[in-house]
Amino acid sequence: MTYQTLLLDQSEGITTLTLNRPEVLNALSPQLVQELRQAVAQVAMDRSIRVLVVRGAGRAWSAGVDLKALQAGIQEGQFTEAGILEDGLALIRDLQTMPQATIAQVHGHVYTGALELMMAFDLVVAASDTRLGDTHAKWGILPKWGMTQRLPRLVGLRKAKEMSFAAQAITGEEAARLGLVNRAVASEELETTVAEFCTAICANSAQTIAAMKQLYHQGWQGTLARGLQGELDWETPVSDRGDFLRDFEQHK
Repeated sequence: MTYQTLLLDQSEGITTLTLNRPEVLNALSPQLVQELRQAVAQVAMDRSIRVLVVRGAGRAWSAGVDLKALQAGIQEGQFTEAGILEDGLALIRDLQTMPQATIAQVHGHVYTGALELMMAFDLVVAASDTRLGDTHAKWGILPKWGMTQRLPRLVGLRKAKEMSFAAQAITGEEAARLGLVNRAVASEELETTVAEFCTAICANSAQTIAAMKQLYHQGWQGTLARGLQGELDWETPVSDRGDFLRDFEQHK
């Protein structure tokens, strides 16, 4: 499939998607969100892919939702508000539930809708000087992609309120201290660090990672008791059992 706002590269079980609207800091236009949703769904169906990496071309990962493109698309009848909302929510659901591990490789700016999207990834590696923030209040817009629910679970309620109410960005280094990203590194080390994560993940059982990802996701949304029972109830599919046992013997 050919994309107009994305670049796709695949190598040795790793797919890299590059947000490719550098002239507007990879702002999330309706078309970009749609294409990203399509690409993620395609990756999710390909069991030869072990890791999905999403990065940004140019000076930023993404500056957030492209309000100009959004309004133009609605006025021209190309998109509807309900359709745009659903595309974003479906994209986030797919990132959270697809069997592959997902990594956001962020740099430059990560604001508002882009921050909501970033929080859906399994792992996030940021350049130390990345600026991450929630500017919904600055624009007088309520979040719809999960900001008020996911951000406090990651950084704590008071810090989440500070970020949302003051609309002031934090650095990649502070985001790492808060647990919003996994690691903050110098810009020149960003690509290498992500590659190291990919290598480490690919060395392990894809079936086990997929199962654990589902258990983490289910536990995140439910109670501790239900999560513990979910671990006990989970059964490795028969088709995967040989791989699971072989990996278990190698790693125990």
